[in-house]
Amino acid sequence: MEDERQGVARLLDREEIEGVLSGSYYRPEQKTGLADSGVHPVAKADKPLHYKVICISMYTKDLEHLDELVDQLKARGMTKANRSALIRAALDQVDLDKVPRGI
Repeated sequence: MEDERQGVARLLDREEIEGVLSGSYYRPEQKTGLADSGVHPVAKADKPLHYKVICISMYTKDLEHLDELVDQLKARGMTKANRSALIRAALDQVDLDKVPRGI
């Protein structure tokens, strides 16, 4: 049992593990302490500028309706239909004069 522990300790470099867990492993601008290990950090890609990931809250009933509409679109052959695409399509068609007060 002790031999196994020593083998695992030799296999797992504490500094390397902490670098990966802290996220510094993927940040080439920071020193990771991995230079001698032969492991090189991966450069982080630039963030896309044409879209952003956001978080919104919706009632579960509205999400169910949204998912039903997506399923209907997929059944019509629009295999790439998804929540985001349907919301974007709806935004293109919204008439602000028809939006109810009090929303």
